[in-house]
Amino acid sequence: MSYQFRVGITPDFYTDAKGRFEAPLEQKLGPVKGVEVAAMPPQPDRTVTAAAADEFDAIFALGINFSRASVEGVKRLALIARWGVGYDMIDIPAITEADVLLAITPQAVRRPVAEAILAYIFMLSKNVMEQDRTVREGKWRGSLSRLGICLPGRTLGSLGCGNIARELFRLAGGLGFGRLIAHDPYADAAAAAKLGVELVTMEELFRQSDYLAVNCLLNEQTRGLVGAEHLRMMKPSAFFINTARGPVVRQPDLVQALREKWIAGAGIDVFEKEPPEAGEPLLELDNVILAPHALAWTEEIARDNGLEACDNILALARGEIPHGAVNREVLKRPGFQRKLERYRQ
Repeated sequence: MSYQFRVGITPDFYTDAKGRFEAPLEQKLGPVKGVEVAAMPPQPDRTVTAAAADEFDAIFALGINFSRASVEGVKRLALIARWGVGYDMIDIPAITEADVLLAITPQAVRRPVAEAILAYIFMLSKNVMEQDRTVREGKWRGSLSRLGICLPGRTLGSLGCGNIARELFRLAGGLGFGRLIAHDPYADAAAAAKLGVELVTMEELFRQSDYLAVNCLLNEQTRGLVGAEHLRMMKPSAFFINTARGPVVRQPDLVQALREKWIAGAGIDVFEKEPPEAGEPLLELDNVILAPHALAWTEEIARDNGLEACDNILALARGEIPHGAVNREVLKRPGFQRKLERYRQ
């Protein structure tokens, strides 16, 4: 290609994922003539500035923010290639109005996150944390507070029935669960039925699940969606798992549910504020297993997020629509069409 297609790497990669993103970039973008890759300079308050954004045709983004100001007056930028699937840090209406497409990596995250949820299910079921503490304290099995449980006959529920949830249900199919249920007003009932998943009301989801996993995006409709009124519905023997986004759940309500034993325990990989501040009550509880928003961070997810994000970038550089496109309404905008035509030429 005669046009010099520039790709910017957001600065948070060099602090939060150093050593985990470079190889896919070199493998996919390195051999392509006409594609230049450059690190973006530090951005104030982890928010991209418009001046920095418009230096590039595509931005390879980790967890940095794109506000309305980030794309105000921007003419060159055409794509934000997200390394992952969550995009609550990106102002979708604003980037759409600026003729900028967002593309994510759903294929890369599906299996690792589903496995992370299953890891929590097994750790909570077998009371792994207490078992470990018991041995370290010089005690033995007679001092355990409870026995573990097995999965056959139990009900696995998901708040959301999208890409990750469907993979979770697929993997869980051979584990003997008695019932698979989900609440998702946007789910395809026929597709869910093929996996043996019953779509239910939110109230039934919380009342019936023995394991309830959060698998929905964070947006204005889901922020603070789960609170005390839902957690009180759960069985006292049930477990709550969140590997999606912390603000979907009202964290003080979850603390109360765990402290007062409304539920048996929880597996939490995401928080309202990350990392949680010192003194956060969740850190003091012994019936919750915590992870630093990294339980699904495997060698495979790092590799495949990078490869899939690069595929999205290369598709745009050819004047094609990336398969991970999110705000598809931008595709019909004349300004975005002109950008595509520039790359095709």
